[in-house]
Amino acid sequence: MLVLGIDPGLSRCGYGLVRQDDNTPRALGAGVIRTPASQSTPQRLLSLRHDIQSLLDEFSPDVVAVERVLFQVNVRTAMGVGQACGIALVEAASSNCEIAEYSPNQVKQTVAGYGNATKDEMSHMVQILLGLSQPIEPADVSDALAIALCHLAFAPNLALNTASCHRNSSLNSKTPTHPSPT
Repeated sequence: MLVLGIDPGLSRCGYGLVRQDDNTPRALGAGVIRTPASQSTPQRLLSLRHDIQSLLDEFSPDVVAVERVLFQVNVRTAMGVGQACGIALVEAASSNCEIAEYSPNQVKQTVAGYGNATKDEMSHMVQILLGLSQPIEPADVSDALAIALCHLAFAPNLALNTASCHRNSSLNSKTPTHPSPT
């Protein structure tokens, strides 16, 4: 099973690809999608959408696991995270991927063993679980890999031959029910 974990954010959106064919997870790739604050929000969302589409097209994950935003002190940050999360969910759905959402506490509980784990503790556990020689930085990448690992722990009974994402699925070929703007 190939899982694309996404730690949504408008400025920095972490992603991590983890494959588990047996009982050993392997990191296949990870990184951060960045959008410049100098751009308008619609342009930043469009850029994020394009980059997420590219990841889905290139890797065809079986599942896209996204961290669910439950609470943010900063309203502006919460809005950006929510918008980025929406982009990730829509792109995964349009690619016909299975989608899973996990709260930050679920991810921490699953990966580190308790729901109040620090960023450093999470990064260290992700490093151990994936057998990596170096710590994972930045935190957005570590968080995305942790989200993917969380899904693998929650989904042990899923068949390993889950259908991969397909951009040209019947979902994408449906005729829109609203008029096109062009």
